[in-house]
Amino acid sequence: MTPKQRKTKTAYERERRRLHRLHRFEEAARAKGFRLVGGIDEVGRGPLAGPVVAACVVATQPLFIRGLNDSKQVRPELRIEIAQIVKLQAVAWAVGSACVAEIDRLNIYWASLLAMERAIASLTAAPEYLITDAVRIRSFIGPQEPLIHGDARCALVAAASIVAKVHRDALMVELDKEDARYGYALHKGYSTPHHLEALRVHGPSIHHRANWARVRDAQLALDPSWIEE
Repeated sequence: MTPKQRKTKTAYERERRRLHRLHRFEEAARAKGFRLVGGIDEVGRGPLAGPVVAACVVATQPLFIRGLNDSKQVRPELRIEIAQIVKLQAVAWAVGSACVAEIDRLNIYWASLLAMERAIASLTAAPEYLITDAVRIRSFIGPQEPLIHGDARCALVAAASIVAKVHRDALMVELDKEDARYGYALHKGYSTPHHLEALRVHGPSIHHRANWARVRDAQLALDPSWIEE
């Protein structure tokens, strides 16, 4: 075996072991007799603009997909590829979202839970057991397991985070086509220097979260007399 072949084999074995560890929570649920195990996660809590999006993925078998991980740890091109494989292998998957108006009205935590509830409601096959990323969804009547850093520790939650991220990124690209002033396709609504400069020049759009401090600051800088009722 050449050094290159040895290196490739070592990398393969390392990834195989990582994926097996990533499935330990689903396997524990199946060992208890649950067949349809779901993972749920959301993306878009932190941006200044755009919706918060959640996805739920339900499976009966392990998702041994190379590179499967927390969406923040996966490069964009691979996220799209993994999302496509997840959708093919899963028994069911669905996304749900909460719009900017709902985020401003409810706050981001409750809007995120609303997006998750909508994702679950849109499934064609409901999970018998649900694994979440450190939250408890009160409307879900079955057993659930909130995991701290679940998107990095559980394969189904990681899969859900990737499906949600790919969906939300596509939405932000579409928003950029509607209004190119802010560069949504580039930063997806997050507070990058480019986005903050566009906010300073143009002020907030209807897609910005009005209650976010930097959005409010941008509005006040353009119109000091502006006071929200």
